[in-house]
Amino acid sequence: MPHPATMFFLLTLGVIFLSWIFDVYGLSVRLPHTGEEIRVQSLLSPEGIRWLLRHVVTNFTGFAPLGLVIVAMFGIGVAQHSGFIDACIRKGIRGRVRNPWRIILSVIVLGLLSNVVGDAGYIILLPIAATLFHSVGLHPIGGIIAAYVSVSCGYSANILLSTLDPMLAATTQEAADMTDVLGGRIGPLCNYYFFCVSTFLLVFIIYHITCRKLLPGLGEYNGSNTFCGYKQLSRKEQRALWGAVIIGLLYAAFVLWATFSSWGILRGVNGGLTRSPFIIGILFLLSLGIGLMGMVYGFVSGRYRTDSDVIEGLTQPMRLLGVYFVIAFFASQMFACFEYSHLDKCIAIMGANVLSPVRSDSLWILILFILFTALINLIMVSSTSKWAFMSFIFVPVLAGMGISPDMALCAYRIGDSATNAITPFMFYMPLVLTYMQQYDKQSTYGSLLKYTWRYSLVILIAWTALFVLWYLCKLPLGL
Repeated sequence: MPHPATMFFLLTLGVIFLSWIFDVYGLSVRLPHTGEEIRVQSLLSPEGIRWLLRHVVTNFTGFAPLGLVIVAMFGIGVAQHSGFIDACIRKGIRGRVRNPWRIILSVIVLGLLSNVVGDAGYIILLPIAATLFHSVGLHPIGGIIAAYVSVSCGYSANILLSTLDPMLAATTQEAADMTDVLGGRIGPLCNYYFFCVSTFLLVFIIYHITCRKLLPGLGEYNGSNTFCGYKQLSRKEQRALWGAVIIGLLYAAFVLWATFSSWGILRGVNGGLTRSPFIIGILFLLSLGIGLMGMVYGFVSGRYRTDSDVIEGLTQPMRLLGVYFVIAFFASQMFACFEYSHLDKCIAIMGANVLSPVRSDSLWILILFILFTALINLIMVSSTSKWAFMSFIFVPVLAGMGISPDMALCAYRIGDSATNAITPFMFYMPLVLTYMQQYDKQSTYGSLLKYTWRYSLVILIAWTALFVLWYLCKLPLGL
């Protein structure tokens, strides 16, 4: 496999070529809820070339994960540079070095729960997971893979309400209302019971594959990034650690008070959380909190003496991000070209139109729907964007077969999550590859696919089996 940057460049060329071919043959589809015609736009036409030249810079600067990654890495950089993360690990693993299963299990659970705060798990958890695995003698890339699979494949599973639940429920309700589908109100907790149980299933699967397949295949890590050891914390370091933790707790209490109190400055204008400053700015709030704890630890422990030391901590992650910027530049062009050409929407809607006339037993239709969603997810990863038009096709079709909208949404979310880890069109793929190259310079998308395909396949099969069992037992999906 080529270097990740080269891979995204070649994918961009492929998108440009396909857009030209499909434009020549006049490929077009209609959005089901508006009737608007969507036609493939050629990137080799005069207008396409002008668009590409005008937007090369803005494609890169407007790449959604770019700003999020930089902001998050500021806080992580200070926490790591000051020694705060190192102190937390030394404190946490003391006396448990021979039980790395606790670290593996903790990373998996945190990854599955991270969708409560959106995409923060991709950015914050992966580098910490690598350090945690390394600290107990496991290969750090194993930590990156375990965290990545937990965040991506488990994006719908949670024991708490995630940021995705209300958005998908609102779209489902809109599709049901516009097509006069009966089935009650579709609320954010309409699939809660099922996905709460699914969380435990995914923990078992990811833990089993990580311990039995991934880590033995990776072997021992002999790279240059070595862990500092298991030296006991000094009294000064312990005071600094407790001071940082206390500041962190006070900060968390203030954020929660500013969100849920009567003041509620971090809630939305309508009093909700769906589009509130708290949800939209959660990654910055997390980065700021981690950075504050790292700064307090640095000054109390004596590692930091002036503001210049803090600035040095802020700039430390930029060395790692140098590789990320190169990969992200080519990735952003590929994603922008794919969106401009409308190839993603045309392929998805054409596939949906082919599947929707199929008539069979309700259960088999739902299984086919899960598999179809998992396949479409390989080229169009945005869950809300896919469901924005797929819901208007499948909700009424499935309702005609006696399948309720909440059941259709549940099936969709299984397929939408299971293949997240293996698609090259994942927005955070450049960042994952950058983290991997920190420990293995030869890491490519092929390496990542080799490690993750087994997770996606087993999770898809097991999750679908749980769904079938749930359906046959006629258990309620949620509230």
